[in-house]
Amino acid sequence: MSDPIKNRYEFVILFDVENGNPNGDPDAGNMPRLDPETGCGLVTDVCLKRKIRNYVETVKEGEAGYRIYIKDGVPLNRSDAEAYAYLKVDEKAVKEAKKKDDKLDEKVRDFMCRNFFDIRSFGAVMTTFVKNNLNCGQIRGPVQLGFARSVDPIVPQEVTITRVAITTEADAEKKGTEMGRKYIVPYALYRCEGYVSANLAKKVTGFSEDDLQLLWQAILNMFENDRSAARGKMAVRELIVFKHDNELGCAPAWKLFDTVAVAKKVDVISPRAYSDYSVTVNESALPAGVTCTRMG
Repeated sequence: MSDPIKNRYEFVILFDVENGNPNGDPDAGNMPRLDPETGCGLVTDVCLKRKIRNYVETVKEGEAGYRIYIKDGVPLNRSDAEAYAYLKVDEKAVKEAKKKDDKLDEKVRDFMCRNFFDIRSFGAVMTTFVKNNLNCGQIRGPVQLGFARSVDPIVPQEVTITRVAITTEADAEKKGTEMGRKYIVPYALYRCEGYVSANLAKKVTGFSEDDLQLLWQAILNMFENDRSAARGKMAVRELIVFKHDNELGCAPAWKLFDTVAVAKKVDVISPRAYSDYSVTVNESALPAGVTCTRMG
């Protein structure tokens, strides 16, 4: 694995959805998430990180150092216990082991960062064995994402569907079909902003240049191997990356984000495609020491 990254980054992800539900809200009957004040659609950071994790797990399956900590069907305690087993620390003697080795917590943390890509990237809360002191601590990861927000307000549509798969024997004697419903967004373009801290990568998780390239690859392809009828047609249209020439950065993140403008084209009333928008980056306004790369 390569050395930790040495540059700070900010990035903007532009992705769209067509006739799908990008992120259902369980508190609203699984309707697409909305900002009630503006009517803009929302997609949580947790949803996007799940897609990134799934992609990394798919392309790096079985490869050392690229396991996924937060995954379906694997209790967190099971993964946490691996660190202590690797260090040959008995679960019943953790307190005594820590008295003998004041670096034990650091060794446990390093084991988890070394073996799990998502811990190395996003961090994790691993205090799952608090009662018997068998925990791996809390790690703040260098890679952070905000919520994605649609560029324009969305109007979710409720589509009624019929199905021939009857639920019970009793119902099958009475009817041949059942009614159902699904929510869709006809079209929306979403914008998400993110951050990569070289300082945290160096001091805490060891997030490397190889990890960074894998992260960009995962973001660009996060919907390609995660298709679902409920989510419709989703695609990452562009990834805009700002790179600082040092570890702590040359300018506030908001100044860089403000150089990215996404707007409907003049003659478009109701956007129904990515081509209905114009995306520009005012590179002449970038501070000294910051470069911009557009991918996608």
